[in-house]
Amino acid sequence: MSCQYRVPAWAAGITATIFPFMAMAQEGSLDQRINETVAPISNVIAGTIFYSVPIAGNDFPLIVGWLVIAAAIFTLYFGFVQFRKFGHAIALVKGDYSHPDDAGEVSHFQALATALSGTVGLGNIAGVAVAVSIGGPGATFWMILAGLMGMASKFTECTLGVKYRNEYPDGRVSGGPMYYLSKGLAEKGKPGLGKALAILFSICCIGGAVGGGNMFQANQAFQQVVNVTGGENSFLAGSGWLFGLIMAVIVGSVIIGGIKSIAKVTEKIVPFMAVIYVTAGLVIIISNIGMVGQAFSDIFVGAFTGAGVAGGVVGALIQGFKRAAFSNEAGIGSAAIAHSAVRTKEPVTEGYVALLEPFIDTVVICTMTALVITISGELNSGLTGVELTSAAFASAFTWFPLVLALAVVLFAFSTMLSWSYYGLKAWTYLVGEGKGKEIIFKLFFCLCVIVGASMSLGPVIDFSDSMIFAMAIPNVIGLYLLMSVVRGEVDQYWVKIDRGEIRKVDKSAAAEAEA
Repeated sequence: MSCQYRVPAWAAGITATIFPFMAMAQEGSLDQRINETVAPISNVIAGTIFYSVPIAGNDFPLIVGWLVIAAAIFTLYFGFVQFRKFGHAIALVKGDYSHPDDAGEVSHFQALATALSGTVGLGNIAGVAVAVSIGGPGATFWMILAGLMGMASKFTECTLGVKYRNEYPDGRVSGGPMYYLSKGLAEKGKPGLGKALAILFSICCIGGAVGGGNMFQANQAFQQVVNVTGGENSFLAGSGWLFGLIMAVIVGSVIIGGIKSIAKVTEKIVPFMAVIYVTAGLVIIISNIGMVGQAFSDIFVGAFTGAGVAGGVVGALIQGFKRAAFSNEAGIGSAAIAHSAVRTKEPVTEGYVALLEPFIDTVVICTMTALVITISGELNSGLTGVELTSAAFASAFTWFPLVLALAVVLFAFSTMLSWSYYGLKAWTYLVGEGKGKEIIFKLFFCLCVIVGASMSLGPVIDFSDSMIFAMAIPNVIGLYLLMSVVRGEVDQYWVKIDRGEIRKVDKSAAAEAEA
């Protein structure tokens, strides 16, 4: 029996583009040349975005303060909404208020899963390890605090994302900071400022999609696979481009279908990968239950004393806040793009759903990673990044790095899917809607998967951190100017609920009617 398989045009395009580099890669020069080209650019960008001022002997990046202050302001302005409306957020995710005839492309749960797939990633594994290895266990405390406050930032930006989204006749939607910056500020009589901020955000978002949402993920996934397949003796050692090529083809096969295709994959992968990772962490924590109390003590004491930690209290605070922001992206604006695709008539409902993200991402998963590292005794091993987390898991069970490797690849894959959508929407905002324009970006994104897997960790982290944090500059300015609009949405939403205009859906009656 003969069987012919026709390679999709986009896959053939990737293969044709990467093929000229293969001979170079076989000589061991591809990774080096890519690194030499990108590293100088990354250094300049990182130096600009992470401009720091000395505080108590530590360099404090002003961009971190920018995000933390914003999160604190939104927490106070909305009366600690992240705690008061936590239960209502869960009800919305369950679909208690969902109506299938509402405009949008995905459900509340799918929107949350897609956004979580962009935030729950290597930042939870490698990023936490970096923070704890530099700032000590005390960095975990500040990470949790930043995550709790960040819930209010996420609430604000995602409410605006739905309110100012574009809805097209074919059912598609486009939303996110670029739309609420341009449309929302135009309503405030500042159209020029809104347009400028929207363009700046879009450019940074594309850079963030290429860096943190793509190259960083491919890089760390490749490193973990190499580690569990023999390290320096692995058959993949020195062949990052090959791993990247395989990953690019898989990513391309999903993102070609747009947000609905991405949502269908992420709603299955996110719960699965979370269960794998959380279960692995719980096994280690429970098996060392006697050490948990001491670990929490180290975290709390280290947060305020900095004992034995390079950089002291401020060093722990800086690392904790920085890694929390990179992990949950609160105030960055990226998740508002995914949440804008939700099916709802009330923008504030997605704001409530979105506030769950930093809690799941930072308060739960990041804390679990930090606990495992602290309990394992590997903190002073000299390792960092994903290697430290892997060693911490291996200290309990030698085969755990295999489980972690699977989780890392799934985290990386799902993050790439979400960020491809974020970058795409930023791209179409700049160049206009159209299938051809979308295909150009998707091909470029897939090529960057290959590039990322071929680079060393330093330039990847510098570039990804810089671009993602840069998105916060125009976004937070817009949030300050538009937070009164969000308060108006909150007030009218609860008036409708009090009047009975918005009520829970009778799922049993709906099911009977459908039958």
